[in-house]
Amino acid sequence: MTPQYSVLLSLIISLLIVSWIHPRLVKIALMKNLVDVPDGRKLQRQPVPVLGGIAVFFGIVIGYVSVCGVVNYAGMLIVIMAMMIMLYIGTMDDILSLSPALRFMVEFFVALLLIFNGGYLLDDFHGLWGVGMLPGWVAVPLTVVAAVGIINAINLIDGVNGLSSGYCITACTMFGTLFYLSGDMKMTILAVVSVGALIPFFLHNVFGKTSKMFIGDGGTLVMGVVITVFVIETLRSGSACGAYVGPEVGLIPFSLAVLCIPVFDTLRVMFSRILRGTSPFRPDKTHLHHMFISLGASHAATMLAIVLLNTSVVFCWWALMEAGASLSVQLYAVVGMGLLVTFGLYHFLEWHLRHRTRLLRFMRRLGYRMHLSRTPTFIRIQKLVDRL
Repeated sequence: MTPQYSVLLSLIISLLIVSWIHPRLVKIALMKNLVDVPDGRKLQRQPVPVLGGIAVFFGIVIGYVSVCGVVNYAGMLIVIMAMMIMLYIGTMDDILSLSPALRFMVEFFVALLLIFNGGYLLDDFHGLWGVGMLPGWVAVPLTVVAAVGIINAINLIDGVNGLSSGYCITACTMFGTLFYLSGDMKMTILAVVSVGALIPFFLHNVFGKTSKMFIGDGGTLVMGVVITVFVIETLRSGSACGAYVGPEVGLIPFSLAVLCIPVFDTLRVMFSRILRGTSPFRPDKTHLHHMFISLGASHAATMLAIVLLNTSVVFCWWALMEAGASLSVQLYAVVGMGLLVTFGLYHFLEWHLRHRTRLLRFMRRLGYRMHLSRTPTFIRIQKLVDRL
């Protein structure tokens, strides 16, 4: 079987597996009352099943295993084990509300598992600031901090319908394209099956009514592991990506651009909580997606706006790279754009919300006009998705 057929087959299998599992999980969750109950922090109005991560996990694993005979899958067993651990702890958190300390301990353990048993290590700066290979005493703690940070950033972006799955589809597509061009079929297949597993969930999450189900912490933590592995595999020494791209391509700026809004919005929220004297892990409604909802935007419009903002940062990085900017300039530009679209945009919108300006009234009118959930087209799509 050619690599192209392997990619296509794995995509179809993961998509069909999740399409088959999803409605059955919805029935089980409703039967056992495994639902996310609305409260002062939640944005939904009715209880919604929270077992979506299980469907995504099985879609990824079965889709990957189906073509493992034609792909060098060395190291993937550890990745699947890490995903399974995070699925378990995330699903337990959805049901029992575990403490942040316990979750961090498990995330720390998973990071060490990936490093010492899977060989996934951030040990190369690829020429950024003139730095190449990193010694182990630097690479190991750097990898742990990066892994725990990425997993939590992906987890915390899950706030409105379709946002976490829509973002992860986009991120996996970007990383998967780079892996495919560089000939890394192991990571290409993982990216493809992740996209295939997320598409049916995304459709039900955005358009579904009776079939709506949240991905939950189980799903976001699983995808956090997947995105972490993508970042490490992109940046590690001897990676196929490093061998494929030229010295003018900043792999670190590229990875940070793909992770832009989850990472910088998480940092903004954490810092703002600390400045207010509250725990950085105490849930609230201060994420960027909450601000869009406060302005009257629908869930779909909020999801689309944030994914497009994140994608625009990646395109800006690409334009700078094509223009011949140095690796450090690429990095500083990505950091600046990340701060602009999170810290800057949030406080800009907050100021207008607080002062009730004309721009606020205009944005609210625009936001309300973008509520498409009652249009005939949306209702037809909703009925179709609910029947799937």
